[in-house]
Amino acid sequence: MAREQASRQTSNSSFNVVIVGQHGRLAYEALIFAASLRHSSPDFSGRLIVAEPQPGPLWKNDPTIKNGDIRAALENLGAEIIHFECSHFGDAYPYGNKIEMLKALPKGEPFVFFDTDTLITGDLMSVPFDFDRPSASLRREGTWPVPQVYGPGYAGLWKSLYDKFDLDFDSSLDLGQPDEYWRRYLYFNAGFFFYRCPREFGAKFLHYALAIRDTPPVELCAQSFDPWLDQIALPLVIHALGGGRDALPTGYLDGEVSCHYRLLPLLYARESARVIEVLETVTAPNKLKKVLKGSNAAKRMIYQGRGHKVRALFDQDNLPRREQVIRNRIKKNGFWIR
Repeated sequence: MAREQASRQTSNSSFNVVIVGQHGRLAYEALIFAASLRHSSPDFSGRLIVAEPQPGPLWKNDPTIKNGDIRAALENLGAEIIHFECSHFGDAYPYGNKIEMLKALPKGEPFVFFDTDTLITGDLMSVPFDFDRPSASLRREGTWPVPQVYGPGYAGLWKSLYDKFDLDFDSSLDLGQPDEYWRRYLYFNAGFFFYRCPREFGAKFLHYALAIRDTPPVELCAQSFDPWLDQIALPLVIHALGGGRDALPTGYLDGEVSCHYRLLPLLYARESARVIEVLETVTAPNKLKKVLKGSNAAKRMIYQGRGHKVRALFDQDNLPRREQVIRNRIKKNGFWIR
């Protein structure tokens, strides 16, 4: 009973939402995200934080949001732009931004991180977060690891990481899945994750990611860490902090409340009519349209109607199972754009 009461108290309290914003596509995605949050979750009571990497030796070019109209539009939507320094990743591994930005967030304040290529489509305050038990997105494919013919299988590869960080491997397994099937092993998409303290989560995330990158177990000698490093370290962090795949009820994030669409052509190809309705509603105001037309993807997919031509290529009730097949069909028809 005490645990349930604590969970309800945590879920109903305020929390921060954070995304990473930087020059280029992510800046436009951040603006669409912010507009969708304000539209779909008007009662959201926390801070919307846009974490912006700062120039430094690990970046070839200035990564900051240079478009003043985008910055102004974000601020008009109530977003706070905060800065963080990149000390370990930068251009070599830009996905590391979601690891390094955590050190700049308010200590001890619960947070939910989202990739910028996400739409909020429902009431975020309705999500029953238990911030004491972290979790992340289960909308993923079995992208890592890739067992080799003469090497360890899934169990051996994952266990080598749990052993490296003195974590209990057996308790991470989904015993309802077959041995050596990728879903048996704890694996997330890093499109969202949450916890009670970004500094605590971020310190462990950074420690694990750097240790995997720099001194991996010998069992992983044939495995690629790019672009999967964040998703390799993430389940270890979540398991170490007492979370797991069952820490958030299904149907909310990656469901009624949020959609991680990845790229606009993929959104039109495979997402629900409700997602498209939200996208086109929040991007319709003239003030935002003027800014978003600076993005070729938004201009062509949303405002010139090419998104609906992409949608007509697919039966949304019978989509190809593999994302690559969807991408290839869009490209073949000349509609692919990032």
